[in-house]
Amino acid sequence: MVLAPEWLARREPRAAPPDDMRDDGDVDYARVIHSAAFRRLQGKTQILNLGDSDFYRTRLTHSLEVAQIAGGLVLQLARSAPDHPAAAALPSRSQIQAIACAHDLGHPPFGHGGEMALNYCMRDAGGFEGNGQTLRLLAQPGDALTEPGVTEAGVNLTRRSLLGVLKYPAPLSRLRNPALTPRLQDGLSVVRPIDTRASAPPKGYLDCEAEVVAWILSPLAPEDRDRFVQTMEMAGKHAKTLHKSLDCSIMDVADDIAYGVHDLEDAIALGLVTQAGFRAAIAGQDAEAFGGAEALAAGLFGPAATRKRLIGALVHHFISRVRLTEDAAFRAPLLRWRAGLGAGPQALLHALKAFVMAEVIRGAGVQQLEFKGQAMVVSVFEALQSDPERLLPAEWRRRYRDSGGAARILCDHIAGMTDTSLLRCYERLFAPRMGSVFDRL
Repeated sequence: MVLAPEWLARREPRAAPPDDMRDDGDVDYARVIHSAAFRRLQGKTQILNLGDSDFYRTRLTHSLEVAQIAGGLVLQLARSAPDHPAAAALPSRSQIQAIACAHDLGHPPFGHGGEMALNYCMRDAGGFEGNGQTLRLLAQPGDALTEPGVTEAGVNLTRRSLLGVLKYPAPLSRLRNPALTPRLQDGLSVVRPIDTRASAPPKGYLDCEAEVVAWILSPLAPEDRDRFVQTMEMAGKHAKTLHKSLDCSIMDVADDIAYGVHDLEDAIALGLVTQAGFRAAIAGQDAEAFGGAEALAAGLFGPAATRKRLIGALVHHFISRVRLTEDAAFRAPLLRWRAGLGAGPQALLHALKAFVMAEVIRGAGVQQLEFKGQAMVVSVFEALQSDPERLLPAEWRRRYRDSGGAARILCDHIAGMTDTSLLRCYERLFAPRMGSVFDRL
């Protein structure tokens, strides 16, 4: 099984120097980790601004962990089943690491709370979704929308890497449930917070990137392409996409492992969860590989060295149980095969993720910060929108003019901010005693 050479094409042809020994995956990996958008992930926390500890993970360290796990998954699949029909279609280690390092580039400040806030701000201008913004960053001219004077097609990754990043292959307009229009809560007299249920975006790509997506999918046979972009209606919710590419499925499993295991490690180390709560969360799950649920709980909440050993064992447990599944309705190898976990490991991982979600992400400590972050994002967006010529930094003012005054440019500007830079911008605009003419914008 040999992949068509079109999957290694780039939107702008690359003339490699004669002494460049790298393959296309190596080039993609280098371009992602040297991009400005990747560097900015160090200022975006994985679990919203938990405190002053230098231990907790940022989006940058999370992305690096996802890349390391994704590389391990590819190696596991290649070595455990070398004669499998999908073996020749597996990505190189550098290619899957490029995809994994790129997967969170579009996430805005203040996590999913910031995502809802920007979707509300863009309610009449195409909406916003973090994965969709990732594709936009990778496709727009310049280094992730930050470097003036660059005309190359964004980071200019291969078509295969962009397909791997395309986690939800349908536009927001097709997925959106009209009953869930972003709005503010009613019935309050002093504050007007976002209605989070109505303002959570569907999972898809931005409609303005339809041309890029068409280019990514162009090598597919029409029947493969039509099936790949299918969606399913969900009662009372936005519609959802049904399919991912092989590379995207590997990245997705790695992302789930990093979230379920490493975010759990942060939560335990920072004292945000209890041993009793953890035992209850994994009751009934298959934890025999760790001596049973009781032993796993005792070890994770015990000495730091024991916890670190068990965290490593959990990661290995999930990596070693990855499997390939086939969807024979697809002809293209990159769509026909997908990676996933068996039922037992998947159930345990789901329990770990659900525990972190319930006890940390949805806890009042994080939700209060998310509430505040949403208000700051909306305030900054509307302030800039009120008088862009006056308030936007020079380079963004130029882009705004060039776009004909598109709200999408304001959205790009704010989505690219770190948590700290958004906070500083808010303080400059609204805090009487904060800000200086000498501040760097």
